Amino acid sequence: MFTSVDDVSARLAATGYLASPAVATTVFLADRLGKPLLVEGPAGVGKTELAKAVAEVAQARLVRLQCYEGVDESRALYEWNHAKQLLRISAGRDETWDEARTDIFSEEYLLTRPLLTAIRGDDPKVLLIDETDKADVEVEGLLLEVLSDFQVTVPELGTITATRRPFVVLTSNASRELSEALRRRCLFLHIGFPDEELERRIVRLKVPGLDEALASSVVRVVGALRAMDLRKVPSVAETIDWAHTLLALGAATLDETVVRDSLGVLLKHQEDVLKAAAKLDLDAV
Repeated sequence: MFTSVDDVSARLAATGYLASPAVATTVFLADRLGKPLLVEGPAGVGKTELAKAVAEVAQARLVRLQCYEGVDESRALYEWNHAKQLLRISAGRDETWDEARTDIFSEEYLLTRPLLTAIRGDDPKVLLIDETDKADVEVEGLLLEVLSDFQVTVPELGTITATRRPFVVLTSNASRELSEALRRRCLFLHIGFPDEELERRIVRLKVPGLDEALASSVVRVVGALRAMDLRKVPSVAETIDWAHTLLALGAATLDETVVRDSLGVLLKHQEDVLKAAAKLDLDAV
């Protein structure tokens, strides 16, 4: 997919994703070695967007498994279309069970979910397993089989093996510790908040109508907020939202009134808003 680390940086940038050298290097190695990529970091720093950008670069289909508490094999892998199976059994009342079973446990009645979808077919795919840490520990056992051998066993049909492996990205906000077995199968990448220069470039790219001086001020204020002891510091996504907000308000500069009135774009808890309003010194940033 990629010829070099510089190629990764250039092609991701063409999609609107500005990758740091560490991100570009790890993506290149994941592609070259054929290894899944585990991406950890706080919410809103571009973990999911990285998978989307890689899919766009590769002109591949993005297959997404959104993890949550309670997600199980039927939601992640496959399940049978029970309603259609019952209709088929009812329509063939004169058949023996062996005759009906051969038919109802066939491809026609199989509902593929993201993991199985990602390893079937010859078209290029990017498999995004999003917020892996929100899934139950039991789901990791299912992921281990898929990520180790890129194959899935369906008892009624046999083992389905990928003829073309997808590029796999797992994301985690580190709300719980993932197993060592899962980590061993992946290359690891931590995406934190970008440095001031990279975040300024991101803001200028995503909000092209924003004045360069105002974009720099936005990034500096967000950096000052991140240095505070807040319940939830603003992410890159919220920096971009704030830049859009200032553009919509027609703000030419950052003053106390504009910042105070728009803090709710950056901060999502009232105690954080109150703390920021009291401690933020615009003259110091």
